[in-house]
Amino acid sequence: FGPENVGMMTGDASVNRSAPILCCTAEILSNIALREGEHTPVQDVIMDEFHYYSDPERGVAWQVPLLTMPHARFLLMSATLGDTRFFESELVRATGRECATVFSTERPVPLEFTYLEKSLTDALERLQASNRIPVYVVHFTQRAASETAQSLLSMTFCNKEEKAKIKEALAGVAFNSPFGKDMKKLMLSGIGLHHAGLLPKYRVLVEKLVQQGFLKVICGTDTLGVGVNVPIRTVLFTQLCKYDGRKTGILTVRDFHQISGRAGRKGFDDHGHVIALAPAHVVENMRMDEKATHASGKKKKVVKRKPPERGYVHWDEQTFLRLQAGAPEPLQSHFQVTHGMLLNVLSRDGDGCEAMRTLIRECHNGEGAKATMRHKAFQAFRALVDRNIIEILPKGRGPKLRVNVELQNEFSLNQALSLYLLDALGMLNTTEPDYVYKLLSLVEAILENPDVILRRQLDKVKRDKVNALKAEGVQYDERMEILETLDYPKPESEFIYETFNEFAREHPWVGNESIKPKSIGREMFEAYYSFSGYIKSYGLMRAEGLLLRHITNVYRVLVNTIPPVFKTEPVQEAEVFFEQLLRSTDSSLLEEWETMRHPERLLEPVQAPAEKGPPDITRHRETFIRMVRNEIFGFISLLANGQYEALSERFSLQDMYPDSKWPDRDLADEMERYHETHEWILLDPGARALAHTRIEESDDGTRWTLAQTLVDPDEKNDVAVEFELSLERAKEDGAVTLVPKGISSLMD
Repeated sequence: FGPENVGMMTGDASVNRSAPILCCTAEILSNIALREGEHTPVQDVIMDEFHYYSDPERGVAWQVPLLTMPHARFLLMSATLGDTRFFESELVRATGRECATVFSTERPVPLEFTYLEKSLTDALERLQASNRIPVYVVHFTQRAASETAQSLLSMTFCNKEEKAKIKEALAGVAFNSPFGKDMKKLMLSGIGLHHAGLLPKYRVLVEKLVQQGFLKVICGTDTLGVGVNVPIRTVLFTQLCKYDGRKTGILTVRDFHQISGRAGRKGFDDHGHVIALAPAHVVENMRMDEKATHASGKKKKVVKRKPPERGYVHWDEQTFLRLQAGAPEPLQSHFQVTHGMLLNVLSRDGDGCEAMRTLIRECHNGEGAKATMRHKAFQAFRALVDRNIIEILPKGRGPKLRVNVELQNEFSLNQALSLYLLDALGMLNTTEPDYVYKLLSLVEAILENPDVILRRQLDKVKRDKVNALKAEGVQYDERMEILETLDYPKPESEFIYETFNEFAREHPWVGNESIKPKSIGREMFEAYYSFSGYIKSYGLMRAEGLLLRHITNVYRVLVNTIPPVFKTEPVQEAEVFFEQLLRSTDSSLLEEWETMRHPERLLEPVQAPAEKGPPDITRHRETFIRMVRNEIFGFISLLANGQYEALSERFSLQDMYPDSKWPDRDLADEMERYHETHEWILLDPGARALAHTRIEESDDGTRWTLAQTLVDPDEKNDVAVEFELSLERAKEDGAVTLVPKGISSLMD
């Protein structure tokens, strides 16, 4: 249709939002429809993946447009709609137009189903021998996918020629994260790993290699069923039960069809293949029975393996057949009234109260649920009136009420939390030394919890506490009681909860449990962690993508939400710190976001990419100095914590000790002498003051000599670490590369 005719709107960004064809999330359309009702300026709505109507959290967003846009034509699409009779009659009732149903069970590539009472390795050998690869091995946890991929390294999926082609395809790819070596090893063996815990660049690389036919086995999670671009011939289910967040149960027919439907490549395969394996303990028991019978000629009694005690519900071939033949479960309505919905509807021109009553009356829930909704809506309405968020106007010909808050078209909970952030920032003292840390705590509190990382933090807190309690001689039972009271780090939590509760009283639509204090980005900035250093510290190799996503969101809030008046020098340094962290790890999310922030670039004519190097990071002097200081404090942080091996990995120490085979040991010896007269090295905001960094420029402007004072508790401050920096190299690499030159006394 041409880029000028297509736009996009999500919670993060909008591009060409006035275009006649707009791609948006269901929540965006829902909020606009709640606000505008029958005047919503949309004539046609295509709702793809309409089975999300049944999602307990998101389902309401897929229902609202059907209830509030009678003038629009709807096209509801999904491979797993199930019984559509209700929606056929509902569309006729709501829009007054005839409804046509297009239904087909024919696939462009038919599927063949096979149940195997074999181990995974035996099944893969059979698939390889019968040329039914590439195969996607389905798991329901990231950990299981990773463990399977590692276990398959002993198998041979590629010949020498194929491995050589993979090696050529990977030439120049940076596997510079802790899990990068594992990913490279897997890919060179023809094995792919694909799940949300990986860095985006690795997931994209797996997709490209599969498309080129290089990877034979891809281990991943069931999220592939919703449309990752990985063309495959065979889908292999390692199990037919799944934990849904509440309990473990057999897969729904809808989930089974969504996942198995990925098999078969149009234009490549005559058939797609769907394989389900029998439970592992069943296969093992069959193997032992066969072995016992074969050894003696008659069956001996063997000790049977028992099924797993947790996370397992039994399945067999009949289960597999039922899933194949079954119709997707009926779609269930999950309509609910929220403060946000109430505000949007009451903001309409006309009688908002009647519009809200109509919305509840016509929603797809049962009559009992509707009665509960009416009661909840009235309670919420009274709360909004009591807080003067809604004002009831004197009787007359005009509107009955007025909403005293300004809501954006994309109004969402996240934006409400951003309002809290701005509100709380005004209560901080920007001149306090720890202001930047408090600001980071507020920023992280409005972001979603990355649970895996927080669990690892709590594990570390408990380990440290156990060691301390043991040293104090505390008995086991008492230790266990104390451990139950511990939580992951939540700095400033008292201030955050207190201010948020006050904010929620004035803005009740934000909910009661929306604020989530934590310390991940703050911890990284305080200790000047590298991405790899943090991953290794908490053993997060299988969750690199989760950490990257979190620090990306921290960076976005710093750049896009914090007003300039709150951006002190330390805050600007934090902004640069996270930007560099992201760019050096995986810049794909950052580049994607930058493109969204400048939509005009998407409307420019497509041209052949010009050969160009990285951006000149030295061009803006102040920003460049912040980047240099961030790198310096990465060095000082490792030095202060005695992490000499890690320091040697991140920085070349050979220039400090040119004749040494073990420069990290020489540095350790030198620091031991330093600590004979200095208690420790401070890393607090005072120690990071610009006054402790000295920069001398060469006459030709191509080289900097830097000296960073080591600040100690006694304020001797008589020792400095010296570095050299080539500006030409920084321009070429697009990165700061410090060369440590030595540790010197400032008293000489």
